[in-house]
Amino acid sequence: MIVLPRLIAHRCGGNRAPENTLAGLHEAARAGCRAVEFDVMLSADGTPVLIHDETLERTTNGVGRVCETPDAVLFSLDAGAGERIPTLAEAAVLCQRYGLLANIEIKPATGHEAATGASVARFVQERWQGLPPLLSSFSAEALQAAWRVAPALQYGLLFEAVPADWQRQCGAIGAVTLHCAAGRVTDALLAEAAAAGVPVLCYTVNEAGAAQALFARGVSSVFSDRIDLLA
Repeated sequence: MIVLPRLIAHRCGGNRAPENTLAGLHEAARAGCRAVEFDVMLSADGTPVLIHDETLERTTNGVGRVCETPDAVLFSLDAGAGERIPTLAEAAVLCQRYGLLANIEIKPATGHEAATGASVARFVQERWQGLPPLLSSFSAEALQAAWRVAPALQYGLLFEAVPADWQRQCGAIGAVTLHCAAGRVTDALLAEAAAAGVPVLCYTVNEAGAAQALFARGVSSVFSDRIDLLA
């Protein structure tokens, strides 16, 4: 069974650094975090890169869709404070160096669900070293494609509100964790998950009191922008 720390740094380093950057991973490690979460999408060249949005405007000084932007342009952009968009390969090196458990959220651009899932799973299966990461996604198609490529990897189902058939979906890909919005988790779900031996992870929790209340109810871990939340 996967061993989860209670706090998982959201988008690499929470609010300590620009989201989904190597600076965030450095900050998470410096703060003593044991686990990080980040988003992965494919560039126009098919390179898995760390970014959340399908478009570049919010988090970089670029414009346009990530999936239509070639690497040469993508890696020239400023992703905040002089950081650039990292590759999954670069993030993997730092996770290994710092001994970080990574939750890789497969974040496909519309129309690229299967390709993104397969690409991320192939990379992890062939090139990831260190602690085995956890792969999750809101996209069932991406997760299924990843599982077909690498069924032995660790997968997590990701929802806003968990559907009634979550156990069937878990079984279909051997998912080991269940992720949902903190405000949508119910005691009935937590009881079901506990009985099934499936840890529940909640996003995005930035208040210590809210985190402690979730833990008291049976939530295993929270994703947070405040990496000092449980200090």
